[in-house]
Amino acid sequence: MDRARGPVWSARGRPPEGYFTKRAAEAWLGEVLDQARRGTLAGMRSSHATFADAAEEWLRFIAQDRERKPSTLRDYRSALNAHLLPAFGERELESITVEEIEAWRGTLDGLSNRTKNKLLIQLHGIFRRAQRMYGLDGNPLARVEKHPQRSSGDIEVLAPEEVWALVRAASSELDGAIYLTAAFTGLRMGELLALRWRDVDFSGSVIRVRSSWAGGQLTTPKSGKVRSVPMAPDVASALAKLSAREHWIGDDDLVFASETGQYLSDSALRIRYKTALRRANLRTLRFHDLRHTFGTRMIAKADVRRVQEWMGHSDIQTTMKYLHYAPHADDARLVAAAFAIEGPAGRAGIEGGRRESGGHAPGRFGQ
Repeated sequence: MDRARGPVWSARGRPPEGYFTKRAAEAWLGEVLDQARRGTLAGMRSSHATFADAAEEWLRFIAQDRERKPSTLRDYRSALNAHLLPAFGERELESITVEEIEAWRGTLDGLSNRTKNKLLIQLHGIFRRAQRMYGLDGNPLARVEKHPQRSSGDIEVLAPEEVWALVRAASSELDGAIYLTAAFTGLRMGELLALRWRDVDFSGSVIRVRSSWAGGQLTTPKSGKVRSVPMAPDVASALAKLSAREHWIGDDDLVFASETGQYLSDSALRIRYKTALRRANLRTLRFHDLRHTFGTRMIAKADVRRVQEWMGHSDIQTTMKYLHYAPHADDARLVAAAFAIEGPAGRAGIEGGRRESGGHAPGRFGQ
């Protein structure tokens, strides 16, 4: 329709040449808005890239330029295949609207708000990368609100006697040593699987964390930095027993090696771990909760900076979540001192209250 026509003719009768009728004007406006939504309006640039194209470019970018770990990339790919590509895969980027995204997220029944927000964050990243690569004019996710999330800050951990019960219930000496080392050092599963004998310093009572094994690839630890963790005597004893085996005891051999000297399967290890929990009559906790067990126990003995270094947290706020597990023996005394009534009059009043109540001085709310 010709956009150069004049104003709308609203009077009765046939409009003069070059004027719209009201109905024609409404139709023209609807067409313009539809073209703008699709990115096909004259003067607007259309990338002709599909969402699937943009998703692949985003994955390439975070894998190569941002160097995300294989396990993280695997999670992103899984989310794309399960939720994002079925909804938007073959659509041109410019045609995807805020309203459609809002309607789509309303279909994510059964997922937690945390999972829904992770999908929205991933979707936002894909569109943001598309803005740079394909000249996309805007990011529709900028107008989409996240779902509300509440975090109690509570952490599930094992008590020391439960750790030992788990070790005793292990299906092998190797698994028992893994569980003990995980709880007493806070190493992540991937870091345990990548541990080599040259990283175990028996004389210095230290374990050095240099790498991580996940998704079939060897990478750096999550923080990207090598770190050292104290090795308690019980861990040293368990590892010393492993070092007495016939094979796989060279400096470059894996500490927790398979029968053929290869990396253990993380999925198989998790299955054996859950079996050991049931055998020990312990509640079901994640393998990662052994790491939390280390954090909660050590925050009671060491300052937060040292715990941060041992656990390899890049952000101290991550370590701070353990602080409320640190005991404060003087706290009750401080509260008592804050409410103490000074002087003989205060003590006399308390003693008098005790006599009247038969030995107990009720508070104001108990009277």
